[in-house]
Amino acid sequence: MTKPRLNFWQIWNMSFGFLGIQFGFALQNANVSRIFETLGAKIDDIPILWIAAPVTGLIVQPIIGHMSDKTWGRLGRRRPFFLSGAILASLALLAMPNSPVLWVAAGMLWIMDASINISMEPFRAFVGDMLPSEQRTVGFSMQSFFIGTGAIVASALPYLMTNWFGISNIAPAGEIPASVKYSFYFGGGVFFCAVLWTVISTKEYSPEELAKFSGSVGEAFGSKSGAGYSSKISADKFLRDGMIWILVGLVGSAVLRFFLQQTDYGLYVLFVGSVVFGLLQLVVAALTRRGKTEWGMVAVFNDFYDMPKTMKQLAAVQFFSWFALFAMWIYTTPAVTHHIFGATDPTSELYNQGADWVGVLMAVYNGFAAVMAFVLVWLAKKTKRKTVHMISLVCGGLALFSFYVIKNPALLLLSELGVGLAWASILAMPYAILAGSLPPQKMGVYMGIFNFFIVIPQITAAAILGWYVKHLFGGDAIYALLLGGMSMVIAGLLVLRVDDVDETPKSMTSQ
Repeated sequence: MTKPRLNFWQIWNMSFGFLGIQFGFALQNANVSRIFETLGAKIDDIPILWIAAPVTGLIVQPIIGHMSDKTWGRLGRRRPFFLSGAILASLALLAMPNSPVLWVAAGMLWIMDASINISMEPFRAFVGDMLPSEQRTVGFSMQSFFIGTGAIVASALPYLMTNWFGISNIAPAGEIPASVKYSFYFGGGVFFCAVLWTVISTKEYSPEELAKFSGSVGEAFGSKSGAGYSSKISADKFLRDGMIWILVGLVGSAVLRFFLQQTDYGLYVLFVGSVVFGLLQLVVAALTRRGKTEWGMVAVFNDFYDMPKTMKQLAAVQFFSWFALFAMWIYTTPAVTHHIFGATDPTSELYNQGADWVGVLMAVYNGFAAVMAFVLVWLAKKTKRKTVHMISLVCGGLALFSFYVIKNPALLLLSELGVGLAWASILAMPYAILAGSLPPQKMGVYMGIFNFFIVIPQITAAAILGWYVKHLFGGDAIYALLLGGMSMVIAGLLVLRVDDVDETPKSMTSQ
């Protein structure tokens, strides 16, 4: 028995919460670097301060995915996580612009990003739960539409607060402008209300209904306890691989410290991460040996090693795509304000005009992404999802290159159309391709694991971009955007080697 097709408004309602989620992300992406600089951060410190965002996603999303796979209560399977994350994220958005000093702002970014991830991760699995395979491209594209729509307003809010409502975008040294504060307050309210609408308006399939679609309750839903789970990976393999990862981390750190004498501690992040990943595998090896295979950590690591082929291929695409996006998010503000507006003092009127313009640019690319979300669905029907994704990523890469040669801020609006096309595709096509290759009982945990290949490139960017910009290009942030453009073009070329298991002539004509 196959899942019934949902009508337009049912897909609309189940996706509406992403409007609020993107309000949170867009405010974060457009304004956190500005907040950090205002509170005294140096340009080469910004990437390491941003590392909170990807690290929290790396930890939170697979855990939440695993938990939501095995949850059923009065609110259903995924909706409890939507709602709890929305409450926490809304409170964090209220607190973030009131950070008195830099270390508080960095800590609030951890809390805010973790809360947003609690809401966001189950939404990806939600599409796999609720929609038949022929509607999943539409489902993820609807999410892309709301992501773009929410980000249009959220990214431009400081600009609108100043130019429409007369709220000041200038503040004394060390203080956040009122326009930024009110933007975060408004965003917190929108986040909560949008997610609450999805929770109220959407009914999830019960375990019994899911059982009819996939053959058995165990297959479709998984037991709540995890009892009966059998580890596919031996304890010896976890032990061996764990020791290798630890050794790589220790040797790499020693080379940086004693041979290269590096004092830029951002470079150590990747090697510290290698050690942590190795230690976690040693813990999983011990649990496996003791027969504790029902533990969530053991299940997540087994699923990580047992990823479907399509997921492994998409992992490389995601790595280069999100490395480029992260470089863009953390360096667009300093690149535009310094390279194009010629302002370096965060308290100056010219700098704040440039920072406000960055908000407009981000609103434009998100707005274009919202429009293109459904155009990409049509193009995918006429061609292939892989072709659409490849072209979109290459256009995005070329758009980032253009920031170097454009001197008129208004012309950057054209560049943002290429970025918006790439963003719309990144938010829909990889997930539509991936969902068809995943077992339904593990949709949540695999969507969480897939997030590894979003956050690992962001951690990589946070670790190396500060050193790259400072030591190779004298602190000129525009070169981070050029590196991001190159990375996005590479991602586009890698799409060509992905196997889209759902995309046969028959399935394409039915979408």
